[in-house]
Amino acid sequence: MNFPKSLVLNFLALIIISCNGNIAEKNNFSIVIDADKKQFQLHDEVPISIKNSKKLKINSVSYQIGKIDLKIIDGKIKLEGVPLGKQQLDATISYNGKSETVSKKITILSDKAPQIYSYEIIEEYPHDINAYTQGLEFKNDTLYESTGRNGQSSLRKVDFKTGTVLKKIDLDNTYFGEGITILNDKIYQLTWQNNKGFVYNLSNFEKTGSFVYGKSAEGWGLCNDGQKIYKSDGTEKIWILDPDSLIEQNYIQTVTNSSIFSKANELEYANGKIYANSYQKDGVMIINPSTGAIEGVIDFRKLKAKVTKHNDLDVLNGIAYHPERKTFFITGKNWDKLFEVKIVEKQ
Repeated sequence: MNFPKSLVLNFLALIIISCNGNIAEKNNFSIVIDADKKQFQLHDEVPISIKNSKKLKINSVSYQIGKIDLKIIDGKIKLEGVPLGKQQLDATISYNGKSETVSKKITILSDKAPQIYSYEIIEEYPHDINAYTQGLEFKNDTLYESTGRNGQSSLRKVDFKTGTVLKKIDLDNTYFGEGITILNDKIYQLTWQNNKGFVYNLSNFEKTGSFVYGKSAEGWGLCNDGQKIYKSDGTEKIWILDPDSLIEQNYIQTVTNSSIFSKANELEYANGKIYANSYQKDGVMIINPSTGAIEGVIDFRKLKAKVTKHNDLDVLNGIAYHPERKTFFITGKNWDKLFEVKIVEKQ
């Protein structure tokens, strides 16, 4: 069927007018922040207003970040009780019996700089030089370890004092093993880029299940606080998992007072904080599990000099807390030593 050219042009014109009308309708207002600043700190008071180019009669404006309502006093919103990291600031404007929501991307950082810590070595123990360590965790006085690389990945039970591997199972060659955590007599183990994790019986290493990741990018580190499981994925996010369904329920973002930090790797939960190896760095971050604020950084750079040098020697990666000894155990990828350390403030 052929339509007259004039009819087609008129139809297209109607579409364009309609589309432009919708665009205009969506852009009645916009959020204006003083100096168009996009990065703030927790507790900041931010001058804010609404650009009303059409001079419409505004009845009310409310501001939100996520589910948090923000009070406006003297033309300022206070960033109190809001999540840290990359956030969306929403403004809902009521006008002429209608309502419209506009948004602006902002970044919210911690209001405090991280405390710098060092360490004291209490003891050195032997460690398998062929273990490409990806996860480390104590259950009572026994150390459990996950190793990586395709064809070399494993789950191990280790006598930490002698370095003897008491029990070991190998992963299929298609999997690159990553972090582990132990909760309710189960071992949870991640794989790197297979979008899959495994669940084992603690006593005999029998595989009892598996789980797939949700929105998280990859599998890096795991830890738990006795109720929730925390998972790093190589981004600025640490995901919070339901321990029964292993569904990713929420996440925090790791930030300092000056920037967002990505690539938290192996995780350990101790004394109400998350301790996270920094990928390819010989340091550990101390993270608030509620907010994601990096409250401390432990400088382990001199530790690597104490292990045997060889071609496969890699970075520090492996942190486990011994609750009875109240000490941390640190190792690295293909390190021949496991260090028991005490964390101290850096002088």
